[in-house]
Amino acid sequence: MKIKKLFLIFLLAFTSSNFAQTELFSFEVTADMRRFAKTEYQNSQYFLGALEAIKKIGHGKFMISPGDIDPPWFVCNLINQTFGDGYLWYPVIGNHDSETPKDMHWLRDYCKQHIQNLTRKGPTNCTETTYSFDYKNVHFAVINEHFDNNSDVGSKGDICDSTFCWLKKDLAKSKEPIKLVIGNEPMVSLPDYDNGRHRHKGDNLDAHPENSHRFQQLLKDNNVLAYLCGHTRNFSFGNINGITQIDAGHSRGIGDKGAPSTFLKFHVFKDHLTFDVYRDDSNGGEYKLKHTFELK
Repeated sequence: MKIKKLFLIFLLAFTSSNFAQTELFSFEVTADMRRFAKTEYQNSQYFLGALEAIKKIGHGKFMISPGDIDPPWFVCNLINQTFGDGYLWYPVIGNHDSETPKDMHWLRDYCKQHIQNLTRKGPTNCTETTYSFDYKNVHFAVINEHFDNNSDVGSKGDICDSTFCWLKKDLAKSKEPIKLVIGNEPMVSLPDYDNGRHRHKGDNLDAHPENSHRFQQLLKDNNVLAYLCGHTRNFSFGNINGITQIDAGHSRGIGDKGAPSTFLKFHVFKDHLTFDVYRDDSNGGEYKLKHTFELK
């Protein structure tokens, strides 16, 4: 009888452990493919090469792109051509997008019509390009850092009062165990994880230190698992004052040979996630798994 009881306890513990490790879903992050999704660059050496590599390993439920996706309609079309019409894509406003009126007109319209699993629209005057959505056990908050309280293209990169108040309410109301915040600019620019290239030093959210610090504290207070960003065209993974920051680098292939072209694949579990970093070291469409990280 004791043996049966011990076996049952072991079986329950094993089953529980296995369940906790079951992947619930996955998604991809690509950033800063700017210009290199246009018709003349639609081959494996540029953004299309990253999409082809994602398709080869098996795409997730959706893709997030944290900024500099200009022109966005070329990016959207390539994603649909590769993964099928209607594949979920969540764009984030980058500085080059915000400075291009045609891009912003398209992106406002896209976000108004195509954002699925929407939880909350953004603050007044930024209702389309700041938004949050839930997918299974994860809450995603996407912020337009180029909003200045009045215009969704008024800032060079900041967390203005309206955005801060919106995000504070949004995170407080979220009941999901995993929370992620996504913006364009890093809190602090970090060197590329593999080759050390460093761009945009001091030209990020840290250009507005008071706003940046309260933003960081807000993420800590709400147990945000990670902040995802782009902007620097370098992949980096680090801790900024207690906040995990993941810069997705660039997915423009040989359009930038200063750092390897990159995409990230996130695997979501019950109470944590892992992400794989794929990079094209040869600058020729040969993406290989370089790193895997776990976030708890």
